[in-house]
Amino acid sequence: MNTKNAHERLDPELAEVLKAVPMTEAGVFDLSDLDGTRAGVRAFAEAIAARIPDEPSVSVEEVQVPRPDGSTLAIRLLRPTGAAGPLPVLVWFHGGGQVLGYAAQDDPTLKHLVLEVGCAVASVDYRLAPEAPAPAAAEDGLLAHRWLRSQAAALGIDEGRVALAGQSGGGGIAAATALMIRDQDEPAPLFQALSYPMLDDRNTTASSHEVTDIGIWDRTTNTLAWNLILGDRAGTDDVPPYSAPARATNLAGLPPTFIAAAELDVFRDEDLTYATRLQADGVPVELHLYPGAYHAFDLFAPETAVSAAYLHAWYGYLRRQFSARQP
Repeated sequence: MNTKNAHERLDPELAEVLKAVPMTEAGVFDLSDLDGTRAGVRAFAEAIAARIPDEPSVSVEEVQVPRPDGSTLAIRLLRPTGAAGPLPVLVWFHGGGQVLGYAAQDDPTLKHLVLEVGCAVASVDYRLAPEAPAPAAAEDGLLAHRWLRSQAAALGIDEGRVALAGQSGGGGIAAATALMIRDQDEPAPLFQALSYPMLDDRNTTASSHEVTDIGIWDRTTNTLAWNLILGDRAGTDDVPPYSAPARATNLAGLPPTFIAAAELDVFRDEDLTYATRLQADGVPVELHLYPGAYHAFDLFAPETAVSAAYLHAWYGYLRRQFSARQP
């Protein structure tokens, strides 16, 4: 498929929204100016949050969890106020290609999720590359999972209903965290929910070659991101699964998995392949592919029909999985 065809296949609603998205020559995310793009992401997130009325029925508390080296990991705990009984909890990893973003940027989205699903959310402010190369972010995910389970009674959460979720780069971190948990014989998460996750540093799939100038997260941006995450190891044989989950040779024993993929996303084929491999290794998988959708379509175009379909499927999966294991 050539680049022209990629644009022609855009969902009409999503294409219309894309026309209004401010683009630089490098697209929305210019990783050649990492500091400037990080500041822009923060300003954009803060502007969106300022336009959304506060949700008093969801409380937000930030806790600091010590790492082995003496530094601390910030985790934002969101929960419905006045909720009775131990709550299921979703351990959340924000998007940003593992080099951009911060936990609080997702507060508006996660508050809505808390109310729609009836769960708590632990949003992990994991370390970013290149300051902390992979697998530092997944190590933060493992620490968060352990801490939440150890503090379940005090936090009012159900240690038997702790799940992992994330989008884009955060989806990749959730997947890497699940692998770490499995390999260390930790208590397994209830499930993992991965929205258009970033899984493979090799950039050899058809979709990684097809999506080159839509402007959201294209091949060049993805290559730069992986170089920041892995340095000279990117694309070589010296990349462990905890840094790029698609490198795992055995996916057996991972928790039930939800994967949402977008047709016009560099990650499409690595996501579809991961879903197929999970299923082949005996893991229950629910897979959704959204035609005509570009990367992070639900964030850029939340009012469109395709975004509504995604949210319906995602929230439905979370509710069913959490409800199936009620205490």
